[in-house]
Amino acid sequence: MKDLTILTCAEQALPQEPFQARHFIDGHYVDSADGRVSDRISPSHGVLVSQAALGGQAETERAIASARAAFDDGRWSRLSGKDRAAVLNKVADLIEANQDTLAQIETLESGKPISQARGECGGAADLWRFAASLARTVQGDSHNTLGTDILATVLKEPIGVVSIITPWNFPFWILSQKLPFALAAGCTCIVKPSEMTPSTTAMLGDLLNEAGLPAGVCNIVLGHGDPVGALMSSHPAVDMVSFTGSTAVGKHITKAAGDTLKKVALELGGKNPQVIMPDADLDQAADAVTFGIYFNVGQCCNGTSRLIVHEDIAEAFVAKVVALSKQVRFGDPLHPDTQVGAIVTPEHASKIDGYVKTAIDQGAHCALGGAPLEVTGLGQQFYQPTVLTNVSPDMAIAHDEVFGPVLSVLTFKTLDDAIALANDSSYGLSAGIWSENVHTCLEFSRRAEAGTIWTNTWMDGFPELAFGGMKQSGQGREIGSYGFEEFLEVKSLVMRIGHSREPWVQTS
Repeated sequence: MKDLTILTCAEQALPQEPFQARHFIDGHYVDSADGRVSDRISPSHGVLVSQAALGGQAETERAIASARAAFDDGRWSRLSGKDRAAVLNKVADLIEANQDTLAQIETLESGKPISQARGECGGAADLWRFAASLARTVQGDSHNTLGTDILATVLKEPIGVVSIITPWNFPFWILSQKLPFALAAGCTCIVKPSEMTPSTTAMLGDLLNEAGLPAGVCNIVLGHGDPVGALMSSHPAVDMVSFTGSTAVGKHITKAAGDTLKKVALELGGKNPQVIMPDADLDQAADAVTFGIYFNVGQCCNGTSRLIVHEDIAEAFVAKVVALSKQVRFGDPLHPDTQVGAIVTPEHASKIDGYVKTAIDQGAHCALGGAPLEVTGLGQQFYQPTVLTNVSPDMAIAHDEVFGPVLSVLTFKTLDDAIALANDSSYGLSAGIWSENVHTCLEFSRRAEAGTIWTNTWMDGFPELAFGGMKQSGQGREIGSYGFEEFLEVKSLVMRIGHSREPWVQTS
């Protein structure tokens, strides 16, 4: 694309040797018993970025046993909230101190822009600090109206051993949406990052040790979903599984966990709509739509994959989005000004292109892009910013999660039509509306089937607010007090005062 801004000049040096990522079990870094490793080639630079220990059943069993022992002996679960909070706050400080190191390896492994990786890794410290504050707030209820001889309390206790399985698109941020909240509750954990982006999670082990987290409280096993993730989901010594990833894998995890009836929390896919009303601030809305579809190369569960725009303004609004899309800076993820980097794997890039080509064959119009993008010196693992108009609701691209820099445009006549289109999806993660009429915004917000609704903004998030989806976007919530509650079990304690109980057995 001749009119697309492409940045190819990164001044940061590439690593001379790959990072060696290892399992972190019982407070120590270890290799796999069979010595196997997996290589990660940078999607943007073609260099060997990392070699990660490739875990199997032996490492997973060992990590689960370590977490189980650490929970049962109370070295963490029985600490005061104050003591747990102190450790989590130290981790947050260390994350900020190592922000640049974490961001560099994440950019090289994932292909995301370095500026976004810095924001993700450094910003994750805020999640740890908020979780630390919650460690001191666990409280239940008391009931003193059950009779003069009865006092009852409802307690909240850590659920136990938690398996945490995270994806490749935001490896450090999504880990930080789960792990510190589980630790704040008093749980112990086994973590498995994606085999495509294992390094920032592996690096966390050093920070946990330095912060004073007791050995065995958090264990990290690197490897594939089968066997590592499968065993973490089915093992009887695990009390809960928290997973972020595709809906298809989430269904497998639910089935695997079913035999032991362990709790499952899932944050899955999305097909998120932004609805644009005629009275909206169209310049603000166009910028937000552009950000929403290209942020993290479109590989974001909260991304704007559907634009639902009123037919009276559709042509003019799409023209604004196309014009802005041409100004988005694509290219070398290590360049500080790059906004959109590389697609994570060639296979995923091919999948994105397949959806686009099929949509065009079905009658969609390609207003921009629609093909892979070769960046000089960086190869072909990039994809053009793509805007598709004339999309109908029955097309696959209108309801499937493409997970790339591709925007599908649909039009509507009335608010009822817009809400019907927004809800015409098996997903329900997030949705947004742009209008100057507060009544319109409120009606949409109440009727839209999604876990997060944005009005006149997009993708603003805060540690205080719960995150999660409806329908096939998942179950349970993350972050905020509601996300914290996911890791707590409720127990009722009933106490009889004195010796007032009437005997059941009558003695002569």
